[in-house]
Amino acid sequence: MTLPASVEATQRLLAEGGYVADRALATTVHLALAMGRPLFLEGEPGTGKTEIAKVLAKQLPRRLVRLQCYDGLDLSAAAYEWNHARQLMAIRLAEATGDAADRDALQRGIYAREFLQERPLLQALTPEGGPAVLLIDELDRADEPFEAFLLEILADYQVTVPELGTIRAETPPVVVITSNRTREVHDAIRRRCLYHWVDYPDAARERAILQLRAPQVPERLSAQVVAFVQKLRGGDYFKLPGVAETIDWAGALTALDARELEPALVDETLGVLLKYQDDIAKLQGAEAARLVAEAKQASA
Repeated sequence: MTLPASVEATQRLLAEGGYVADRALATTVHLALAMGRPLFLEGEPGTGKTEIAKVLAKQLPRRLVRLQCYDGLDLSAAAYEWNHARQLMAIRLAEATGDAADRDALQRGIYAREFLQERPLLQALTPEGGPAVLLIDELDRADEPFEAFLLEILADYQVTVPELGTIRAETPPVVVITSNRTREVHDAIRRRCLYHWVDYPDAARERAILQLRAPQVPERLSAQVVAFVQKLRGGDYFKLPGVAETIDWAGALTALDARELEPALVDETLGVLLKYQDDIAKLQGAEAARLVAEAKQASA
């Protein structure tokens, strides 16, 4: 499939994949695709950053290669690792044959491509399976030194293996990097990417997302859920609910045959919407009842 030719086409492509994007986000995604630049998405958890890569992979269509970042992530887990067990077996077989020619050939070929185990970054550059969407998820969780290795990939779409040489992508992958901003990502990474801050959606867009992702939710309940969550995000809580939590909560209320919000039902299901006990305790009771009343009034 060819890449979308305009911002409007990109917005439609995302919508057809189940992602409701505003004009600014669709513009950044379109430019990243058109210019062949990595896309760096930053924002609070649950705002839909990872979902963009999944939708692009589904709609373009391309295979999705995901690198989930974490503290201590290193080259062997992210890019490649030599299969030492196979190398050792090859050495022992050559020794067993006693053939000097085989031993000489082995010395030259012990670092051949067949002994290389590909990890996500290298998998995204190889042609097997066709072009890829490379998702580097939650880069802020990885150690800062790891970012230096990424620079070669983001600039030239290649990985240098000292024992083997440089491996370049025949078709550069679409690269999507996400960050929850638990720490600042280095400027060198940012300069190589097109940047967009993915914020919580406004009420109209969240209603559209809920209608698309959870069509079974009654319209009246959907409007009240969105109004409640929008007001909740204006409060002082440790972890505000993202769009994913809104969808889950609306689905949970529907599974309980709710037709509209009621304070008692909200109290009983807050564990779907909020993930920290301090936040739940702060909202339960009178505060939840107040937000329910305001949500009903706002959605009437």
